[in-house]
Amino acid sequence: METILSKRGFDITDMMKAGLHFGHQKSKYHPGMAPFIFMIRNNIHIINLEKTGEKLRNVLGFIQTCAREGKTILFIGTKPPVREVVMETAQACGMPFVIHRWLGGTFSNNTIISKRIGDLKELERKKASGELEKYTKKEQLIIGEEIKRLGVRFQGIRDMTRLPDVVFITDIGHDKIALREARQAGIPIVAIVDTNVNPSLADYPIPANDDAISSVRFILHLVRDTFMEAKTSLPLSSPEVLQREVGACADDAPENQLETAGGNENTPE
Repeated sequence: METILSKRGFDITDMMKAGLHFGHQKSKYHPGMAPFIFMIRNNIHIINLEKTGEKLRNVLGFIQTCAREGKTILFIGTKPPVREVVMETAQACGMPFVIHRWLGGTFSNNTIISKRIGDLKELERKKASGELEKYTKKEQLIIGEEIKRLGVRFQGIRDMTRLPDVVFITDIGHDKIALREARQAGIPIVAIVDTNVNPSLADYPIPANDDAISSVRFILHLVRDTFMEAKTSLPLSSPEVLQREVGACADDAPENQLETAGGNENTPE
């Protein structure tokens, strides 16, 4: 039976080409990442892709389960370079997303957030029905700007009627508030963890480069494909089979990591 890993050509070489192994400078090192570091090259920590493969296999198995159980995954990635791929992944899966500034209280004060989303939808309804025409042009302009502002702010969560079952964060060092609120709310966290963050803050960490768009895209595309295939009930392997395939892929590592270990921080050659 074909599996996600075999069908997607998922192996150590692909991860290296996408630059998943490039960490940060050793001066930014977090001790919690020690088990996932292969070596230091040109003052840059190199992530052990065998470990990345193992953790990624765990994540894909978890994503399969979430999709089949109809759970909601909120994708979070507010750094400008990753916004587009985060939004594309979430939309492909029919899931909510946050790609602009995280709104404090999205989880901890969800009642207020829901009220503001309701305000946005009401203003949009009035605009569509022509009810705003009774206002002066200046007032209509002000209301139009408010609709635009709220539309951007709540773009990916306007139809999220309750707290998500899972969050996927592309950079827990950047989206610290989202991470903290998710932990306080007891929401399981899937996250890409680079060498400068504490991996224990995520329930399902993926040790990998969280800065290079190629790295983030590689991971999100695997997550997207896994979710969509599980959702549509296409044949998928068990986590045990996924583990065996990652183990087979890892035969090429860690020696091959030396071949591409170098270059600028978090930049695939």
